[in-house]
Amino acid sequence: MTGYEYKVVPAPRKARKVKGAKTPEARFAYALQEVMNEHAALGWEFQRAETLPCDERQGLTSSQTVFRDLLVFRRPRDAQRTEAQEDVHPEPTELPDTTDTPEPDPEDNITAPTTDDTDTTPDTPDRDTGRT
Repeated sequence: MTGYEYKVVPAPRKARKVKGAKTPEARFAYALQEVMNEHAALGWEFQRAETLPCDERQGLTSSQTVFRDLLVFRRPRDAQRTEAQEDVHPEPTELPDTTDTPEPDPEDNITAPTTDDTDTTPDTPDRDTGRT
């Protein structure tokens, strides 16, 4: 049996002006259609619209119940991506390893200077303090 994953999104509250949509109902229907088609392109299947209560805080001490409109989508958990989904969100490809480390050139044999514990600077008086 195939499991599903679900996605719940808020339904649009405002409708945009659309050429050819004269009534508020037509503009709202177009806004819903856009949301549904966007999710369908990503592999989500529309299930239903729900109106659910939500307790929200009002002021410092009180709360009120607000009803929210939500759209419920689902898709199979282990579904293979379709070609349309690959075009929208292609899988990342592995890049070849281009971090070749060059071989050391024997002619560029440069050695780091060695540190000696012996101080080779002569003892001269310090000009600022007059001490040695």
